[in-house]
Amino acid sequence: APANAVLPPGPKPLIPLINFIKLRRNPIKFLTRLNEEYGDVVYFKLGPQPVFLINNPDHIRDVLITHNKQFMKGEGLQRAKRLLGEGLLTSEGEFHLRQRRLAQPAFHRQRIAGYATTMIEYSERLSANWQSSWQPGEERDIAREMMRLTLGIAGKTLFDADVETEADEIGDALSQAMEMFNYMTLPFFQLLEQLPIPAMKRFKAARKRLDETIFRMIRERRESGEDRGDLLSMLMQARDTEGDGTGMTDEQLRDEAMTIFLAGHETTANALTWTWYLLSQNPEVEAKFHAEIDEVLSGQTATAEHYPRLRYTEMVFAEAMRMYPPAWIIGRRALNDYELNGYHVPNRSIILMSQYVAHHNPKYFPDPDRFDPERWTAEARESRPKFSYFPFGGGPRLCIGESFAWMEGVLVMATLARKWRMRLVPGHPVELQPIVTLRPKHGMKMRLEHR
Repeated sequence: APANAVLPPGPKPLIPLINFIKLRRNPIKFLTRLNEEYGDVVYFKLGPQPVFLINNPDHIRDVLITHNKQFMKGEGLQRAKRLLGEGLLTSEGEFHLRQRRLAQPAFHRQRIAGYATTMIEYSERLSANWQSSWQPGEERDIAREMMRLTLGIAGKTLFDADVETEADEIGDALSQAMEMFNYMTLPFFQLLEQLPIPAMKRFKAARKRLDETIFRMIRERRESGEDRGDLLSMLMQARDTEGDGTGMTDEQLRDEAMTIFLAGHETTANALTWTWYLLSQNPEVEAKFHAEIDEVLSGQTATAEHYPRLRYTEMVFAEAMRMYPPAWIIGRRALNDYELNGYHVPNRSIILMSQYVAHHNPKYFPDPDRFDPERWTAEARESRPKFSYFPFGGGPRLCIGESFAWMEGVLVMATLARKWRMRLVPGHPVELQPIVTLRPKHGMKMRLEHR
């Protein structure tokens, strides 16, 4: 490091690994406290690893956009390759840019409008299914219900496949894969991988199960050669016109499909679950939300055309993702020495940016623990810096499915709330489980009530 290198303030623990233990035990509490105590740039160590936590929107923009070429993805996602391979979430550099160019057309506006039909149809089916077995006071785990719903939508839009018949099996395989992600972030994970521990066995079995499904779909599609207007057809037809004119191999297709499948259903399901919870706790917001749905849909089934008119519904969804961002942390590794606001960031340092911490910054979101969709009027948005809110990341790595997710969230909410309201079961513990995504630790037990 340069002789005059200055490091930001931060905790100087006397006990080795104490930061690591605190971060594992309650990462959100640990990072929030660091931010409160030391400000918007904090330096600490995890074992020998230097880590910088940044919470200033301008610095976040610099890392994700202005100087993005000076960083690569953090450790956790490097390890996620064991499941996702070289998908959009994990690949780097030129290869990532090429894959992104190939996948982009599948997320063009016209395509997404076509996916709307599926989103509504599957939500209507869930509503009917609730209706057919409904009993007063019946409790449902809404977290699980949302997972199944978004899994069905992802399978249909991605592969034109009814994975609902396999939903439980695929869902379990995905859950086991996700569970393994927790282990992947442990520093001694490489050792664990060699051991015949049950979790590792389950992970390998889960990956095999998911591979079988995805490779089968790729094979069947290649043989039939038809364009079904789904994501898989788009990815198969894509040719890299800016590069060498070739398409994706089966392996690459598998990696992209697995990534979009996993990332696409897990995150939206969590966002929806937290939304239903927040609505149940805020009756005046819920009443306004219901009024908009009743007015816009006037008793009819939703369609893609209704989507742009459901403005307040979108504000509710935006505010739920502020309070409980499904992707709650982003990590980058510095590829060279970097200067951050006068501080020296040594090569190979990790930079952490937490959506959760940023979204609860009272400077931009006064009274941050209050659920207030009015923060999302056009005027209110304009008044804040761009990276005070970044549920979908930013820069060249901005989530490719962002517009898909907004549409899915709004249409699912409108379709289900047309007939139902949900009430938290008294005494049900609501606790955060920040793993890869921000899940409710004990699910979300709610009672369905007819509106």
